[in-house]
Amino acid sequence: MSELPRQIGPFRVLRRLGVGGVGEVLLAVAHGAGGFEKRVALKVLREELRGDPDYERVLLEEARMAARFEHPNLVGVHDVGVSNGVYWVRMDWVDGADLAALMGTGEEREAVPEAVALAVAHGVTEALAYLHGLKDEAGRSYGLVHRDVSPTNVLMGRNGAVKLGDFGLAKATRHREDTAAGVRKGKYAYMSPEQVRGGVLGAASDQWAVGILLAEMITGRRPFDGEGPLETMERIREAAEPALAGMAEDVAAVVKRCVKRDAAERYERTEALSAAVGALRARRAGSDARAVGEWVRGRLRDGE
Repeated sequence: MSELPRQIGPFRVLRRLGVGGVGEVLLAVAHGAGGFEKRVALKVLREELRGDPDYERVLLEEARMAARFEHPNLVGVHDVGVSNGVYWVRMDWVDGADLAALMGTGEEREAVPEAVALAVAHGVTEALAYLHGLKDEAGRSYGLVHRDVSPTNVLMGRNGAVKLGDFGLAKATRHREDTAAGVRKGKYAYMSPEQVRGGVLGAASDQWAVGILLAEMITGRRPFDGEGPLETMERIREAAEPALAGMAEDVAAVVKRCVKRDAAERYERTEALSAAVGALRARRAGSDARAVGEWVRGRLRDGE
């Protein structure tokens, strides 16, 4: 892994927050007059990709699209710049960790308390409902699909914040021909049957990922996991109704609808899914931001 720069443009770099296939996210400090300081997240391309015009275009397109978003459950994008040939995108910093890090892996993996899991799922569905419903100035839908709803892209704060991030895979389907997922980006375990098949994706594909995410949080397992990627993808193609042992019936009913093999049998609109999760959340005590923050702080103490 490359050595961190001390400075990128006007920002002092503190540490690396995460690395993806194309970019990396850094924790940095912005300085202003009178001793002003604010911690921010900077997204930059990985060192070996910097200077490549194709990847730079993707980074800038992602930033321009995300700058349109204004929702409490989405990571905010504030500005873009270039310093010494390095393009950067300034985003909200969430003081916490992503859901994957908080749950852990292998034998250290821990399920999320049901009430907290419902609060997280509700935040994610609210963000998706906003994205799916976003319209341009003429009132036409952008047809946005996130395409990578997964634990590493769900950021959770010590203050109870839940924010969906990483819009690098999101696609505006209106006026475009590349709505098919022939190149299987994203994380295969959360892909819908239509995404695994390389079909055309819509909002229902993100709903599938929410169902997988919710089941995983509560049970500690993903319903279609196999021994490896190929077996998992085959199970996803078949999409037999999962058993969901140990899950409350009302929660399981929502999950099962999300993971219907036929996208048309899922929720007609993501707003309906969000309302269903919100209703589940309202019936549980401790399904609020305070409980989410307490769980996050407890998990970070355990891991530090």
